[in-house]
Amino acid sequence: MGKKTEQPSAPLPEELAKEIDAVRAAALAELAKAGDEKALEQVRVQQLGMKGSVTRLFERIPKIAPEQRRSFGQQANALKSELDQALNKGLQALQLKALEKELTGERLDVTLPGRRGALGRRHLVSRSLEDISAIFGRLGFEVATGPEIETDYFNFEALNIPADHPSRDMQDSFFVEEASIGRKGVVLRTQTSPVQIRTMLACKPPVRIIAPGKVYRCDSDVTHTPMFHQVEGLLVDKGVTFAELKGTLDAFAKAFFGADVKTRFRPSYFPFTEPSAEVDVSCSSCKGKGCRLCKMSGWLEVLGSGMVHPNVFKAVGYDVSEVSGFAFGMGVERLTLLRYGLDDLRTLFENDARFLEQF
Repeated sequence: MGKKTEQPSAPLPEELAKEIDAVRAAALAELAKAGDEKALEQVRVQQLGMKGSVTRLFERIPKIAPEQRRSFGQQANALKSELDQALNKGLQALQLKALEKELTGERLDVTLPGRRGALGRRHLVSRSLEDISAIFGRLGFEVATGPEIETDYFNFEALNIPADHPSRDMQDSFFVEEASIGRKGVVLRTQTSPVQIRTMLACKPPVRIIAPGKVYRCDSDVTHTPMFHQVEGLLVDKGVTFAELKGTLDAFAKAFFGADVKTRFRPSYFPFTEPSAEVDVSCSSCKGKGCRLCKMSGWLEVLGSGMVHPNVFKAVGYDVSEVSGFAFGMGVERLTLLRYGLDDLRTLFENDARFLEQF
């Protein structure tokens, strides 16, 4: 087949040339008036958009004489390129102008001192936990940890807590249904005492540990929360006596509350210790004279303690004729309230910066 011959290009009639010139003049005039990037974009849409003036020029090509189409198309393309370049230059000029305005406007004085950010502080409960651990660390105790979700055995049975004991009631404990075995044999630990059981099962005497951590009980008011922190301690060895328990806790109280604090031991009952005792300290507010904080008694209850019950030793395989030991437990939040003179436990969990900044 022969090669298709192109139609020779003929000069544009004056009216078509004027039409292209009119579109150019109008577009450049609009471009000159554009004072920001938004106005510049409007000019681009009006001239080069799908319904713009330049686009309408291309739509005219099929309607003009064949010998004039080439010249018309070339000049329309040239106009489109010209406007594209003009729009880009206009955008660059506007951006440069904005940058110059920013640089010559507000200045940064690098000689001024910077604004210091607010510094965080250790939470009161965290401070108390660290101090308690440090005090018992100086007394030779090591820190032991365990799971917060415990089995019934470690949380109750091994601690000599019978099945009908009130602490097993659903109102006191958070039981977790263990779907895999279809029974309620799992509980959020109600004390850190299970750590003592796990430690004794894993270690032979002597044992000298404290077990700090979170515990959970169904209780909430100004002096109780569903989650709180405890530190429990255990010492097991040959010939351990109640006198050693008293000396250890008296040394702790003086280190934590102050050297002038006094302690007293009152008979009490705990399933896992025998004999058992509540430990009080002299009121730090009235120095034992009696005030609202201590309910005019001069004393404040701080922890529970006692000699480890023989049934607990039997549960872990210790020979009760060979070893003896003592255990104790304290609520960290309660100690924190007494130490800092607070009256509402809930303030420790609200994380109000104004409250925390006081300490």
